[in-house]
Amino acid sequence: MARKFYAIIDVGSNTMRLVIYLRDKGGRLREVENVKAVARLRNHLTKDGLLSTEGLQTLLTTLKSFKEVAESYTLEEMVCVATATIRQAGNQEEIITQVSKHTGFDMRILSDHEEAYYGYLAVVNSTPVTEGITVDIGGGSTEVTYFKDRELIESYSFPFGALTLKQDFFKNELPTENEFAALRRYLLDQFKSLPWLQKKDIPLIGIGGGARNLVQIDQNLKEYPLAGLHQYKMKDSDLAFIKNYLFTLPMKKLQKVEGLSKDRADIILPATEVFHSLYDTMQASGFILSRKGLRDGVFFEQLTKDMGTSVFPNVLEESIQELINDYDLNVKQIQHVQHLAHQLFSQLHEKGLGSLKNSDWQEVKRASYVFNLGDYIDSEASAQHTFYLLANRTIDGLMHMERLRMALMASYKNKTIFKQFLQPYKKWFLKDEQKKLRLLGSLLKFCYSLDSTRRQTIQSLELTKEGHDLHITCHCSGEWMPEEYQAEKQKKHLEKSLKKTIELSFVENKK
Repeated sequence: MARKFYAIIDVGSNTMRLVIYLRDKGGRLREVENVKAVARLRNHLTKDGLLSTEGLQTLLTTLKSFKEVAESYTLEEMVCVATATIRQAGNQEEIITQVSKHTGFDMRILSDHEEAYYGYLAVVNSTPVTEGITVDIGGGSTEVTYFKDRELIESYSFPFGALTLKQDFFKNELPTENEFAALRRYLLDQFKSLPWLQKKDIPLIGIGGGARNLVQIDQNLKEYPLAGLHQYKMKDSDLAFIKNYLFTLPMKKLQKVEGLSKDRADIILPATEVFHSLYDTMQASGFILSRKGLRDGVFFEQLTKDMGTSVFPNVLEESIQELINDYDLNVKQIQHVQHLAHQLFSQLHEKGLGSLKNSDWQEVKRASYVFNLGDYIDSEASAQHTFYLLANRTIDGLMHMERLRMALMASYKNKTIFKQFLQPYKKWFLKDEQKKLRLLGSLLKFCYSLDSTRRQTIQSLELTKEGHDLHITCHCSGEWMPEEYQAEKQKKHLEKSLKKTIELSFVENKK
């Protein structure tokens, strides 16, 4: 199958980017190239509101460079969009003409509503959040949206960004205490002007480079053991700590902070204050990073134009389908194991065994899709590969803790290996939670052993309690000897978790 590449150029007020995507078998876009240029076009707007000759030259030189990179791919589509600085420039028609003349790009200037909308679209199509407020700080504008039940309710573009706030409030590279306090008062007044931002108690979702740097700093300070930035969650105290920590540093030290891009060192403080002031205005329930932003939103709209809606029905289902495609997983086997696992889970639940809750089933079902996907790499070290791949791969629709829980269940091999995988995250779980994860992992492992030959021989399960022991009757169609061998071998993990002896019997299904 021919590989299909798509490209987007995002002309921002602070940075310009070229991103190349590869469309995978499932139709999703995977980033394969990301080229950034710190053009700071905002600094080239004259007092009359025109992009200066020097600014136009910077824009054209950067676009020509991007064009050269893009030409090394056979592209299905190339999109070039511009935001606040070009939108606010009085000579935008001349800019569009010059860009077309020198590069051949048909540059589209996004309205403030479009810019906000694409940020919202990226968030609802790549996170599990159903109600939240998004904030995207650019160099020259800040877009906020409010969505509920994944539908856009409100959007607004504030005429300030990280660069303009720095220019308007700081005399030097770094602010004094008074300047920083004045900035906070201004931002609180601005955010209070929108009634729909008040006292929401819902997540604040940050988009863009400032939010990304903030999360990277937090992860480095905490020596965070999980990989990935997307869907990472911070609290109010985390935001306040980082803001105060950065404020104490001179520029030379600020430029060396782990996780902070050197080219953002002089604008990270205004960006951080925007997040913190908005968080306080909302009385948010948490700060979540979305690595997907405007560029992704533009392509989500393109990809879904034949669907009648730009919002994917289920973010997590899309991600799981992506994993199934990537690791060539056996869908027929997955569905059959889910059927057996649900029967066993339900009967354990009915008998009050294992302290199971209805919500636990959703986690088991989720992990059943990807159980031992590490087989794809190496069957001998399948558990290790499974855990590493799931714990360190961004899965849209799963917060970091949910992803870790899924990785622990889907990679379950035995108690020793489970403890080994859990070790860096041990403090994240109560002892009862650890026991529950072990039980759910061993249940899944046992049910997969009941379809070890992928023939769906075991049709159904019947659980009975006999004194302190459990008896599982497996109703079969066809020869069950390989499944019996594997089940007898694997039941010990379930026995240890339940603290029960399990007797197995295999009978021919009379139906």
